[in-house]
Amino acid sequence: MAVADPPVPELTARANACADRLRAADRVLLASHIDADGLTSGAIASTALERAGIDHEVVFEKQLDAESIAGIAAREFDVVLFTDFGSGQLDSIAEHEDRGDFVPVIADHHQPGDRDTEFHLNPLLEGINGASELSGAGASYVLARALEGPDGDNRDLAALAVVGAVGDMQDSDGGLVGANEAIVADGVDAGVIEAQTDLDLYGRQTRPLPKLLEYASDVKIPGVSNDEAGAIAFLTDLDVDVKRDGEWRRWVDLDGEERQILASGLMRRAVASGVPADRIEALVGTSYTLVDEEPGTELRDVSEFSTLLNATARYERADVGLAVCLGDRGDALAEARRLLRNHRKNLSEGLQWVKNEGVTEEENLQWFDAGSRIRETIVGIVAGMALGSPALDRSKPVIAFAEESAEELKVSSRGSHALVRQGLDLSAVMREASQAVGGDGGGHDVAAGATIADRERDAFVAEADRLVGEQLS
Repeated sequence: MAVADPPVPELTARANACADRLRAADRVLLASHIDADGLTSGAIASTALERAGIDHEVVFEKQLDAESIAGIAAREFDVVLFTDFGSGQLDSIAEHEDRGDFVPVIADHHQPGDRDTEFHLNPLLEGINGASELSGAGASYVLARALEGPDGDNRDLAALAVVGAVGDMQDSDGGLVGANEAIVADGVDAGVIEAQTDLDLYGRQTRPLPKLLEYASDVKIPGVSNDEAGAIAFLTDLDVDVKRDGEWRRWVDLDGEERQILASGLMRRAVASGVPADRIEALVGTSYTLVDEEPGTELRDVSEFSTLLNATARYERADVGLAVCLGDRGDALAEARRLLRNHRKNLSEGLQWVKNEGVTEEENLQWFDAGSRIRETIVGIVAGMALGSPALDRSKPVIAFAEESAEELKVSSRGSHALVRQGLDLSAVMREASQAVGGDGGGHDVAAGATIADRERDAFVAEADRLVGEQLS
């Protein structure tokens, strides 16, 4: 059945072909990635398959490599649906397809490999940017819309697609753009999303006001950012009742007029402190609220929801993250919150370690090797936080290493959108530099990863430095 108003028309033909193949399957194995985008991708696809009456099982993989693909093939499913990965691993997947092990259906947004396959839904194949305009969850959502039956409407799944896109940092310039905007519009029409211009700070739903301002690190406001006493003094000077019954209020507790007073005061402080105009503009962006979730909880704000999901799968508890995405607000949510507290502690300690140890500067990039001190599943997040802090030089991308096994290193790289506009493509850097030393990698222009042998670290750094230099010259 063709969808009357497909959210991303350029992908309709591919989505319909994938949906038809899934409907024809006796049963499907759904394999997805473990970050926030991967979890929401899996949850969207699983819900859509269930609503379409398609028998399926769900598995999550930390990374999709030859070994994990062989494990998937050994499960003996006729059809395997890959979400939020698969495009970059098509060479390995195609070998199994050629042998008749399974028919792959792929809904992904990462850079495709050299091979192709018949059922392949990826925005990059139709000229849509997969790093900034459509996430893995967005690709899954487009597929979910194509799977709608005569009685069903999957537009409510737009809520999870927006969580995935924001978790994939696709809103980093103040809001979602491109195909993502069409998905937001679907969610607004379905009554599950509210989008509005707001103060663009993390923690609007859950953080007490002093912590909201103290931890707001994207735009540094002297005397407020990273300054608990300064944040409290700033709030106390405002003509706003910032406490109720002795407790600090949260942004979500303020009414429209109070929010306006606080935001204006913050802007005035930024101007007076000499913060550049373009940074001051970054204080305001589009907030996405999930209206069915309880106010004041992590699930109400898409940024906080995505962080909660990252805290589950990166600690081998993808089952918990999936259950939360599928609506479990009891035991799974309680466990996710416990994991989130642990995740925050690990990120804070990891960032402190990078600040203490510093980075090694090459001509075109900077890098650090955390060994076993930072978990390999979160070293990329730590690298991104470090790049946004005064500890690192924002004019160069950062590469982070962490121990994956006794012989292998996980590599994570992060850049800025400003560097991407100058020509940086970390997906190509990670792929080419890792393959030059016998490893493999890929991802997006602004964030990518690889796996290499630990003995090849220095050779990898030299090759990556050369490649970045070529791109930015």
